[in-house]
Amino acid sequence: MRNFTLFRLSLGNKHFNLIKILTGCWLVLLLAGSRPALAQAVAPRWSPEKAAAWYNQQPWPCGFNYIPANAINYTAMWDKTSFSPEVIDRELALAATTGFNCARVVLQYAVWADDPAYFRQTFGRFLAIADKHHIRVMPTLFDDCVFNDQVDPKIGRQPEPVIGWYAWAWSPSPGHTLVADTTSYPRLEKYVKDVMTTFRTDKRVLLWDLYNEPTNGGLGAKSLPLVRGVCRWARSVDPVQPISIGYWSDNAPLHRLIEANADVTTFHNYGTAAKMREEISKLAQLHRPLICTEWLNRPRGSDVETVLPILYEHKVGALSWGLVNGETQTHLPWGHRPGGPEPTVWQHDLYHNDLTPYRPEELATFARLIQDSKTKAYRQQHAQVAVAPGG
Repeated sequence: MRNFTLFRLSLGNKHFNLIKILTGCWLVLLLAGSRPALAQAVAPRWSPEKAAAWYNQQPWPCGFNYIPANAINYTAMWDKTSFSPEVIDRELALAATTGFNCARVVLQYAVWADDPAYFRQTFGRFLAIADKHHIRVMPTLFDDCVFNDQVDPKIGRQPEPVIGWYAWAWSPSPGHTLVADTTSYPRLEKYVKDVMTTFRTDKRVLLWDLYNEPTNGGLGAKSLPLVRGVCRWARSVDPVQPISIGYWSDNAPLHRLIEANADVTTFHNYGTAAKMREEISKLAQLHRPLICTEWLNRPRGSDVETVLPILYEHKVGALSWGLVNGETQTHLPWGHRPGGPEPTVWQHDLYHNDLTPYRPEELATFARLIQDSKTKAYRQQHAQVAVAPGG
């Protein structure tokens, strides 16, 4: 202490105070640099037990991938120039007559980027309409799919349909240019956090499906950094709903990312009943609830009569593709172009554009199994007990 006092006297108060200030600044920087993990801490992935407990509280998820019949793509669904609450209300009321309880929709970054407040309000209006018809929503934040050379979305009025071209004006989110450009990620992070934070405790949201078919549309490995990013950003929000990204291809690096991050296992399967059984058996080894977020390709044998009972039997969530056939023309087979033969059997969709059923017997099957899934016996029989891998 005596030496310290002599040191202070030798410097003079002015210089000594300057040293104190510099030392304090150095300590602040040192402490700040030692805490990056705390500043960036994210919630952990749900345990298998937590995921099973959540799923046991849900009815059997049975619904559809939804886009209004008057929307040629998901940009049109959300855009200021074409958002149609009256159409959505009419079509979801129709879905409710069968008993469907969930709908998966792709959101559009470009519409949010144009006006975040408008987008939050519009998505909230959509949730209110769905809730009115007892339908919970599975939002998808990003989507790599394209069916033409338009790889980046543009807001405003969308193109008119080209008759005979399957989903010709599909618009990915956020678009391939932004996916491949990592300097855009701070903007994409802001989008993810804004939307998810706004609705992170909203009971009308069933599950956050973060990214539809990453690596599709020719992007390949360019999508993987965004997959990592969206998983990290979603965890930082810590929603009360689970998060997932669906298995859809044989991409091993993508599979590893999904297995490390998904609370619930979601997947796409457009194959026969045998293919569906095979995939359910394989994915069950991950010891997480299963939801098939895309199926129904009648010409390939993915049909209501044979596949839906398998999903019901195992309480695997079942979201078929399409509700009312419209401007996306998804009754046509993949790759269909103008001049091709009109299909004798629809690929997707459940209703004609005039709201009459494509096959009434399919809707009767849906209604019967949905009703049966509400029984106490079904719920007790299919209550899941999570077993950790290797346990």
